[in-house]
Amino acid sequence: MLDELKLLGLTDAEIDENGYVYATIQGNTEKKVPVICYCAHVDTSPDCKASEVKPILHKNYTGEDIVLPDDPEQIIRTSEHPYLLEKLGDDIVTASGKTLLGADDKAGVAIIMEMAAYLMQHPEIKHGKIRILFTPDEEIGRGVNKLNMKKLGADFGYTLDGAELGSFEEETFSADGMHFIFYGVSVHPGHARDKLVNAVKMASAFINKLPSDSFSPETTEGRYGFVHPVRMEGSAEKMRVDFIVRDFNTAKLQAYEEYLKDKAGDVMRLFPGGRFEFEVKEQYRNMKEILAEHPRVSEYAREAIRRTGLEIKESAARGGTDGSRLSFMGLPCPNIFTGEMAFHGKHEYVSVQDMEKSLETIVYLSQIWEENA
Repeated sequence: MLDELKLLGLTDAEIDENGYVYATIQGNTEKKVPVICYCAHVDTSPDCKASEVKPILHKNYTGEDIVLPDDPEQIIRTSEHPYLLEKLGDDIVTASGKTLLGADDKAGVAIIMEMAAYLMQHPEIKHGKIRILFTPDEEIGRGVNKLNMKKLGADFGYTLDGAELGSFEEETFSADGMHFIFYGVSVHPGHARDKLVNAVKMASAFINKLPSDSFSPETTEGRYGFVHPVRMEGSAEKMRVDFIVRDFNTAKLQAYEEYLKDKAGDVMRLFPGGRFEFEVKEQYRNMKEILAEHPRVSEYAREAIRRTGLEIKESAARGGTDGSRLSFMGLPCPNIFTGEMAFHGKHEYVSVQDMEKSLETIVYLSQIWEENA
């Protein structure tokens, strides 16, 4: 990647000790333009095998279900992925059936690299200084933990990590991590009557108190938040249960956390002698809280999408991006589409033409910042 950036003429391209890649496209205007950063992440989801990926290009897609050759049981069905039917005639990239594709977020990386090549080849396109940033560890929520903001030196940013053609996100969930530890009383099971308090049963009873028809990722959509148990581990003496807590309204997180705390308290009444403790850690916050203070960042992105001839698809991300954290670190940073779809699994795919439209969008966006400087 560094060699490619340097071959394009971005001579300052570097990777630091924490895995962040930085590079600069120098401005070519006499105007004083804010420094804009385009960001994508190079890691892929840990939810599915991501090594030995064999990308396949399906040219001039005609609307059929796509059977992945290395595992014919892996079929990308249009009934399950209706967006495919909007891509008739496009060139579709998939994996081969044994891995994810990694378009999340290799598509974003590729688009930014193509933007750099295009702007370096077309000096007649006026723009200010542009900073390129590629981050590690986004998929595990640590994408910007060790980012050197001073070295980055940007005023505003955009992540290239969105999905459908024309989609734009300036709002994400706010998110906390929460973990409970249930402490039982360990006794030899042969002599346990009226003495043993089983932490495994305590943790199980706690999970069973959560509603099955609401309040969870599998039962909510749109602007509804949720609590989601993601991991349990331990033994009869001590069990840990980890949650993620999400909502677009940051103030609601505390209410969700109190709800979980109350349910854990109810469990204690069923298991005399047991006890629990909990901890809450902030993960990220809704970037809209920051972007509302800098409306032109989103206005210019919308104008760039319109210039490509696309209809803007406004959405609120039921998750987070690097931009969620970056916005609160001083770099207001909404999210722009790349075409990546069905991410985190073997059915992941991306349209080459969607990626080309994303490229067109950020080239226009760079011009718009210069025009309005």
